[in-house]
Amino acid sequence: MSKPAFWLRCEKKEYERRAALTPTTAKRLIDAGFSITVERDEQRIFDDSEYEAVGCTLVENNSWPSAPRDIPIIGLKELPVSDDPLPHTHIQFAHCFKRQAGWEQILSRFHRGGGNLYDLEFLTDANGRRVAAFGFHAGFAGAAAGALALASQRNSETLGILTPFENEDAMVKKVRQALGDTSNIKALVIGALGRCGKGAVDLFQKIGLKDDHILKWDLEETAKGGPFSEILDADIFVNCIYLSSRIPSFITREQIIAAGGQRRLSVIVDVSCDTTNPFNPIPVYSINTTFDKPTVAVDVGSGNPPLCVISIDHLPTLLPREASEQFSSDLLPSLLEFPRREANRVWVDAEKVFKEKLEEAVREINSKA
Repeated sequence: MSKPAFWLRCEKKEYERRAALTPTTAKRLIDAGFSITVERDEQRIFDDSEYEAVGCTLVENNSWPSAPRDIPIIGLKELPVSDDPLPHTHIQFAHCFKRQAGWEQILSRFHRGGGNLYDLEFLTDANGRRVAAFGFHAGFAGAAAGALALASQRNSETLGILTPFENEDAMVKKVRQALGDTSNIKALVIGALGRCGKGAVDLFQKIGLKDDHILKWDLEETAKGGPFSEILDADIFVNCIYLSSRIPSFITREQIIAAGGQRRLSVIVDVSCDTTNPFNPIPVYSINTTFDKPTVAVDVGSGNPPLCVISIDHLPTLLPREASEQFSSDLLPSLLEFPRREANRVWVDAEKVFKEKLEEAVREINSKA
C-alpha cells in the first residue's frame, strides 16, 4: 500500500506569507507515515530548507497541476482565476460556498474536472466550531491595522503599505509608537466573544486602551437589530462576526451622512470581510482592500470628517509565522485522519457541503445557459 500523502502548494495571493502546513506539522505527518511534497516558495515565511530538513520532498513552484491526481493538494487562499478544470482533491479556503462573487465559476472547475473540494472554513467539530481557524490572529492584526489607520488619519495622511511583522511584540510596539497616547481612544468590537473578536480585544488592551473604552458586543448586544448609533461614537469599529444569513445592517451610509460632523467614527475594520456577500452588514464599501492599499474611503458627504474601511481578507499574514503555526497545529489531528475520511465525521460533513454547493452551482449555470 502506498503512503498517504499531501502536496503543499505555493500561495499566489499577493503578500500571502502563511502556510497551511508548517515544517513542524509536516514532520508530525511524516513521522506518522505520510509523504509530504512541498512546492518551493520564496514568498512563504518558512524557508524551503526548513521543510527539506524534516524530510519533505521539494518540487518546483506552482507545479501542482501536474501532480498525481490521487495526491490531495493543500493550500490556504483561493486559486488564481482560471477556466481550467480541477481534477485533484483540494483542501483550502475557497470562498465560494456562501455565493461570493464568482462562486459558480469556481465550482464549475471542480464539476468539469471531477475534483473534490474540502473547504477549510467548513471543517467543523460536533458543535459546528471550526477545527482550525485563523480567527484570533485575524482579529489581532485587524485591530492593529485599524489603529495604524487611525494614527495616519490623525496626521492627515492615508495609511501606507502594510508589511508582515516578525512577531506579536513587534506589532504591538509599532502600533503604540504610531498612536502615542491611547487613553482617549474608543473601540467597538462586534463578535467579541469569538476567536476573532477576542484577538481584536487583546490587541486593544495591549496597546493601552482603557477597558471601559473597549466595547465588547456579541449576540446579546446586537439582538435588537441594527443599524447601531453606538458605532458612530467609537473611533474604531471592528466587525468580527461569522455571517451565515441576512441580518440588519450594522451601519449605513445614510446614517453616517446624517451624523455629519458629530460623528466620532474614523476607521471601520471589516475582519469578516464579506465584501461580495449579498448579506454584507456593512454596506458602506464595495471592494476588498490590499496590503499595498489597505484602506478605502467612504463617501461621507460634503464637509464631513473622513472615514475609511480596511477590508483585507488575509489579515493574519501580518503575523505569518505565529498564525501559521497555530492554524496548522489545530488542523493536524484532522489531517492525520484524512486517509480514513470516509468514516471521519469532519471530512464526511465537509464533503457533503461541497456536493450540495456543487449542485447549486450547476443548476445556477444551467439556468443562465
